[in-house]
Amino acid sequence: MHDIKLIRDNRDLFVAALARRPAYAGGADKTAAEILDLDSKWRGAKTAYEQHKARQNEASRAIGQAKAKKDEAGATALLEEVAHLKAQLQADQEEERKLEVELRAKLAVLPNLPASDVPMGADENDNEEVVARRFGAAPRFAFKPKEHFELGEALGLMDFERAGKVSGARFVYLKGALARLERALGMFMLDVQTGSNGYTEVNVPLLVRDEAFFGTSQLPKFEDDLFWASMGEGRFGLIPTAEVPLTNMVREEILDDATLPMRVTAWTPCFRAEAGAAGRDTRGMIRQHQFSKVELVSITAPENSEAEHERMTDCAQDILKRLNLAHRVVKLCTGDMGFAAQKTYDIEVWLPGQDRYREISSCSNCGDFQARRMEARYRPKDSKATRFVHTLNGSGLAVGRTLIAVLENYQEADGTIRIPEALLPYMGGLTKIEKA
Repeated sequence: MHDIKLIRDNRDLFVAALARRPAYAGGADKTAAEILDLDSKWRGAKTAYEQHKARQNEASRAIGQAKAKKDEAGATALLEEVAHLKAQLQADQEEERKLEVELRAKLAVLPNLPASDVPMGADENDNEEVVARRFGAAPRFAFKPKEHFELGEALGLMDFERAGKVSGARFVYLKGALARLERALGMFMLDVQTGSNGYTEVNVPLLVRDEAFFGTSQLPKFEDDLFWASMGEGRFGLIPTAEVPLTNMVREEILDDATLPMRVTAWTPCFRAEAGAAGRDTRGMIRQHQFSKVELVSITAPENSEAEHERMTDCAQDILKRLNLAHRVVKLCTGDMGFAAQKTYDIEVWLPGQDRYREISSCSNCGDFQARRMEARYRPKDSKATRFVHTLNGSGLAVGRTLIAVLENYQEADGTIRIPEALLPYMGGLTKIEKA
């Protein structure tokens, strides 16, 4: 959510920043004009209410004075005026509330403003690699490497057909050693993020209310990407990522400066309708309706959020480095960046079967954008005033996609899969995955 005062006081700067989002390149000025027009009407309604309220109070006091002077005609006129003002105040209040709802609705669908160092661009083709963060080289094989679903199905441990009978497309059964490998990856990631990287593990709700989705910006814009469950007279949504319950832990709170940065992590199932992904990655596990992910969330003071963003990206890369998986990091351009982010790094792992890099983590700094929607603040040391916190989120990592990367990078010519050394303690003595 944007600060209306910032837009009011810095209109040109707001327009220039919003125009860097391709969807608003030609319409940022018109958008700002519409918002400021609503803001002016809303403030006018507030002023009218306050003026009428002040006159009502003044007239009410004057009634008593008129009666004390035996001025019945004056008292009657004042009583009529107060009655009229009462109706006027109700109309003023209704108009103010209507305009406030309209203004908030207008602000709620506006994306965050890109940071100044985010590259301009239309889509993923305009993202910029952060060369200093590249790790490893694509492995060479003496045979043509297979894709993960070819490997999993040949091993008899990955079953899309049966899952389709039960749940439809974009679901899978993992069995035996593959199920254990996925579990090993989740446990390994949590152990690294909590043991080495300073995150606190949290077991979170998987069903949340509309207010939580609004706080982290899934609503109102991305309602069709969510799965919904009706419960009594209300509804709950299945989380698309643990970012939602983790970040909302601080909603409507004022945190003590000494508690920041707050770093939390959770390994959860995630559910996405993939409403805009028709025809994309229809084979395999790349884009599923249900998957698991280890999420990282940080809550920081504004002056520390840029450094925290770099740190979070390091923590996500740490998993891939320990698994010895070649990967690169790209800074997303303005046209590829998510709605709530002001700056995002994507980590892309090398997949030999596809002969390309694919996203395995996004680490985003949202600034105070989500905090304003959640009313999440902190009180700086030796200050009576409060400030909005900054929120950050990232995958540390997507477990299913990491499973894909392990299968493809550690495959042998005979279709078996070597277990990465870092995962051996989690595999119960198993060093290789073979046909069931």
